[in-house]
Amino acid sequence: MIGPESIGMDVTFVGYEHVYGIPEHAAPFSLKSTSSGESEYTEPYRLYNLDVFEYDLDKSSSLYGSIPFMYAHKKDKIGSSDAALLWLNAAETWIDVTRDEKRNPLAFTSQHKSTHTHWISESGVLDLLVFLGPDSQSIFKNYGELTGYTALPPLFSIGHHQCRWNYLNEEDVLSVDAGFDERDMPYDTIWLDIEYTDDKQYFTWDPQKFPNPEKMLDKLDTNKRKLVAIIDPHIKRREDYWVFKEGEKKDMMVKNAEGNIFDGWCWPGSSSWVDFTASKAREWWSTLFKFDKFKVSHYSAQLTQSRENLHLWNDMNEPSVFNGPEITMPKDNLHDGGLEHRDVHNIYGWWMANATATALTQRTKKPMRPFVLTRSFFAGSQRFGAMWTGDNMAKWEHLEITLPMLLAQGIAGMPFAGADVGGFFGDPEPELLVRWYQSGAFYPFFRAHAHIDTKRREPWLFGEPYTSHIRDALRLRYQLLPAIYTTFYKSSVTGLPILKYNL
Repeated sequence: MIGPESIGMDVTFVGYEHVYGIPEHAAPFSLKSTSSGESEYTEPYRLYNLDVFEYDLDKSSSLYGSIPFMYAHKKDKIGSSDAALLWLNAAETWIDVTRDEKRNPLAFTSQHKSTHTHWISESGVLDLLVFLGPDSQSIFKNYGELTGYTALPPLFSIGHHQCRWNYLNEEDVLSVDAGFDERDMPYDTIWLDIEYTDDKQYFTWDPQKFPNPEKMLDKLDTNKRKLVAIIDPHIKRREDYWVFKEGEKKDMMVKNAEGNIFDGWCWPGSSSWVDFTASKAREWWSTLFKFDKFKVSHYSAQLTQSRENLHLWNDMNEPSVFNGPEITMPKDNLHDGGLEHRDVHNIYGWWMANATATALTQRTKKPMRPFVLTRSFFAGSQRFGAMWTGDNMAKWEHLEITLPMLLAQGIAGMPFAGADVGGFFGDPEPELLVRWYQSGAFYPFFRAHAHIDTKRREPWLFGEPYTSHIRDALRLRYQLLPAIYTTFYKSSVTGLPILKYNL
């Protein structure tokens, strides 16, 4: 069927007063009611992946990813009990949560209220999976068997990552790298945002800023450091840009409602989007990451060898379309097999991370564990890499909300999660930055990141005592790495969260 539909169902957690999960929302860990009462939300929880600029806190509104998995837990004198459900639908979804005003006499114990939920999606089929415990370990194990366990990441990826939009050039990258060693501060990975490319054309390097990327990567490798570079799903519409030319010729792009290649606006200007729902597009995407594919610039035939220490960051993959409805893709766009975008919206980023992780394993004769960071995600994205909470702000409230957001990710099966340490937007006061590093040292994914308009904030720029406090936090992270890696391993075989809350 073409056009909007709807499908819905009511599910009651009898005797369970608290429910958790359904990320991503900037909301408390125990989900608030949507009954419009005091301290409750006036709107249902929305799952619809969006590029949200400077998102508000304590809201039921959408953010960058969606996992329609809800978990219920209770504990009383006779023990604890757990239940969960997965509403397996990738279309726009709304979830109401209400609780009994009085204790439910039908509950096994009169000590708990019941939680009533209403689920409705714009399209799709009814595909509801229920998990009935008897305990949390069983639920996480079964959920992992269904959607996949967290991939065991390469060791460097659980260390400290240093990033900003953007490090200016090769000299800047190597200067920051040396700065950590000069000040005896541990880190493993430095990152490059979109400005490293030639005119926002992915799989190229800016010939003025990064004329010798192989030498830069080799120098980082000598220092046992990795580089993560951003590659987004939008491809600049330029006839002499080889990626667009190939994608157009081989029919790899999302179509508009009329069946023509969709033309939208993102960082490069006029852009088209790879249709990652198509297996042929994912296979083509894998070929782009071969070591000899990257070019010094879009107009040059000069190829540049990338290296094994280059890993990937998939951003803007909700997908973000600057001139689209709600800054995303029109729902009547067409994907492989004639599927409308409305049917697969929340899983688009899942497919992109899948394709990128596969590409990184295929570029070497002996497959290596890849590292991919994704902003958009769905149930099962834990198989491909890590996520982060998007464009947060350098405010104390954003530091505070990070932990419940990361706990919700763990509950929903995607525990390799973090937030931009220091806040993406704004300039943190030194005390806030220190506290964020101290908190971030315990995030599963630990990355400092900042907007292009912020002041530089490498951890030695704030003077004493702040530099020493940050150094201590970084060293603590590395002291804990054996325990953290062991916890990642346990998660990869049991499905258990990495961050845990003692309920």
